[in-house]
Formats: sequence, C-alpha cells, structure tokens
Amino acid sequence: MRFYLATRFLFPRHFHLRIFAICFAAVHLPLISFVASQAAMGEWQWQVFVPLLLATLTGTGGAIVALGALLAPIRQASEMLRQVQHGKAITEIPAGGRDLAGELLDSVGLAALATNTRISQLRDAAERDVLTGLRNRRGFLDAAAHLRSGTRATLALVDIDFFKRINDIFGHDEGDLVLQEFSHRLTETMRRSDLIARWGGEEFAILIPGMGPREAQAMMERLRTALHADPIGPNPEEPVTFSCGLAFLRGPDQIAVAMQRADKALYAAKHGGRDRIALDAELAQMA
Repeated sequence: MRFYLATRFLFPRHFHLRIFAICFAAVHLPLISFVASQAAMGEWQWQVFVPLLLATLTGTGGAIVALGALLAPIRQASEMLRQVQHGKAITEIPAGGRDLAGELLDSVGLAALATNTRISQLRDAAERDVLTGLRNRRGFLDAAAHLRSGTRATLALVDIDFFKRINDIFGHDEGDLVLQEFSHRLTETMRRSDLIARWGGEEFAILIPGMGPREAQAMMERLRTALHADPIGPNPEEPVTFSCGLAFLRGPDQIAVAMQRADKALYAAKHGGRDRIALDAELAQMA
C-alpha cells in the first residue's frame, strides 16, 4: 500500500495510466542508460542506437496493449460494483483465473450476485404481506405505477363482511386463517396479470388491467357465488362474505382518484346490505 499511495501523484484518477507510466519508464531504462554512456564517452554509435530505439518503442507499444488487456478483470469487477451501487441486476459473472486479478473478479462477482439476491429478497419482503403472501399497499402502488398510460383498467376494493365479529368470537388465529383462505380464493379467481394486495386489515385492493367495470363485476360475482357454494370461516352457519366497490381508470396517474371512487362504491355496498358488488356510478357510464 505504501508504494500505491506514494505514486498517487501519477494520474490520480486513472490507475491503468499509472501502471503504464511506470512500465514506460522501466522499458526505456536501457535506452536511457545507453544514451548516457555514449554521452559520457563522447561518441555515438548509430548502428546500435537505432535498433535499440525501435525495439524499445515496439516493446512499449506491446506492453501498453498487453497491460490494458490484463487489466480487463479489474475493469469488469469495477463495472459490476457500479451496477450493484445503482441497483441494477447482475446477469452474468465472467469467470476469472487462479491469479490475483482472476480471484478478485470471482470474489467481486460472487459478492455482487449475493448482494443482488439479498436486495431482491429485502425488496420482496418490503412489498409483501407476511400473513397472506399478497402484495402489501406499498407493493401494490409500486406495481400499479408501471401500468401503461392510457390502459383501461378496473380497480376493486374488497372488504370481508363482519370480520371483527370473527376475531371477537373465535379469536385472532381464526381471523388469520380466514384472511389466508380468502386471499387464496382471490388468487384462484383473478388472472395472473391482475394485481392483488392486502390493503390493510380485512380490506383488499385489486387492479384488473384491460377490463371495464361491468366485466370486472361479473368476475367478482363469480367469486361471491363460489364463496356461497363452498364457504370459508369458523362458523358454518355464518359463512364469510364480502363487499366490493369498483371504479374505472385509464393509466397509473388515475390510481388515487379511482381509489377514492372505489372506496365510495364499497361504502355504498356496505350500507346496501353487504355481500354485494357496487359500481362507482360516475365511471360505470364509461364502461
């Protein structure tokens, strides 16, 4: 490290140029010695000097090219670290040799891959609901932001009816089982392209791209009917039902407004007797 620090004045921002400068001086040492000896003796042997000069220049050019190629593993290692720093995925780890540069490249590649994997795990954990495995509110909004502008979609807000009663009578463990089973039914009913999230408590949000409110209403009705035919919940005499509000939107910039309107539709479904699906009146006319 001492020599490295002592030579920082040579191209302080370019390590490879520092190596080139040192090698350049080393390669030209024989030529410099010859010139000095000729000057000391007061004579000049051109037949020796010219071949020596050409050989020195050829060696310098070859050394520069070779050193540039030998530094490739360090450049690749630095590039991988920059990708990790900017949150980019490492898709390919080049194989290094058994020398120092190769070991450095392998070590950096493995560390970068492990870091990417850990970041992905942490990001997934931050955007997933632990109990149900669905996206949480943050994960839903992050994914919904990638909806293409102008794409027609329906937003559904779903709330399990009388869920507090389940917790109060049967306990929170039974309530958790209801949330898990209901999430499973949602996943089975919706398409793979739909975004499903536990919005909070017993409330769920679903973004259904490429589908208007009327079509989405029919899909949610199938789920409602299936829950009546094959009920879930700890009390067979009071099977779990849900209320749902639907709103229409075009593009991610309308998510916030659609949320408000879907929430109003959900409120109407709740006060209309629960166990039903309500359309936002204003946007339903656009379907």
